[in-house]
Amino acid sequence: MLIAPSEDQEFFRQTTERFLVEQAPPDELRRLRDDAAGFDRAFWRRGAELGWTSLLVDEAHGGGTISGAGLVDLSLLAYEFGHHAAPGPLHGTNVVAGALSAHGTPGLQAERLAGLVSGEAIAAWCAPEFGAPGSWQTGVEVENGGDGLVVRGVVRPVEHAGQADHFLVTAHDGAGVTQVLVPASSDGVSVAAMHTVDLTRRFGAVTFDGVRVGADAVVGARGEASVDVARQMRYALSLLNAEAVGCMQSAFDMTVEWGFDRYTFGRPLASYQALKHRYADMMSWLEAGHAISDAACEAVQEQASNADELTSAAKAFIGQYGTELIQDCVQLHGGIGVTFEHDLHLFLRRMTVNRSTAGSPAQHLQRIAALLASREGVAA
Repeated sequence: MLIAPSEDQEFFRQTTERFLVEQAPPDELRRLRDDAAGFDRAFWRRGAELGWTSLLVDEAHGGGTISGAGLVDLSLLAYEFGHHAAPGPLHGTNVVAGALSAHGTPGLQAERLAGLVSGEAIAAWCAPEFGAPGSWQTGVEVENGGDGLVVRGVVRPVEHAGQADHFLVTAHDGAGVTQVLVPASSDGVSVAAMHTVDLTRRFGAVTFDGVRVGADAVVGARGEASVDVARQMRYALSLLNAEAVGCMQSAFDMTVEWGFDRYTFGRPLASYQALKHRYADMMSWLEAGHAISDAACEAVQEQASNADELTSAAKAFIGQYGTELIQDCVQLHGGIGVTFEHDLHLFLRRMTVNRSTAGSPAQHLQRIAALLASREGVAA
């Protein structure tokens, strides 16, 4: 989270925090474990009224930012989602809304975008497999079909696929990459639920079996979507990083409080030197996570030349040390830390899913090496 947010940004963050404390307490998250959707549509619509879905959307299309830097504002929201392990299709809906806003055309796409901004509709991004920018691998292809296009292939995992009203599909199109917006209700679209450790986040495998869409379903220029996909991937990584740092912060705060409240042999746990060292390590990981997440997000916002390197560096560091931090928190809690009744597992679950979503730490380290090698003109 930003070290010094503006007054407006802080008000936005606090408003979201109060809403999540009231509407998504831990007991509600446990209840949603058995809910097929993992979130309530009314909850999401109320969040949209607070501005959750409009920060990557241009004002001309009903959106708007808090500070003029929409992605940075949205990272504050993602942080709070992690801080409370909150439910809802935050990543997918915002990435798709941003894509539609960037290529806003009158008619069908403008109508779909309005539904996303209002919270009445949900969108999911059928993203390509994580890899180097410009070399996206996807199991979906599009081809000409009469006066429109035909979409074929399978994408997995897709976040909140079973709840989505629209899919933004990244697909091969001859020698290029094309993105199309496919209604979830289209003939030939099917979703198979996948299992996840997160109590509220849902994933699915989406199959497009000869799905026919009109030419107006293309988002951007046909065959030339690589730049758009790269931008969307940076957005998604920035949100995942900010959310993961929110998880780290909650777990750490919870463990510090436990260390001072729990007594052994007449002394609080936090007074033992060996544990002080572990708290110091966790604090250093947490502060570094905040710093690198913010730096990467601002680089993406400013379209800096090193944005890809920074987002991957942040994803690798936070994925590695964020997971270690929360695992340490579980250990320091002792037996109660591994019970379902304690809240700590909510953040461990969210961190575990975020760690592997859109590339593992090892994959991002490989990506950094490839980016640096490419810049120097040598083989990775």
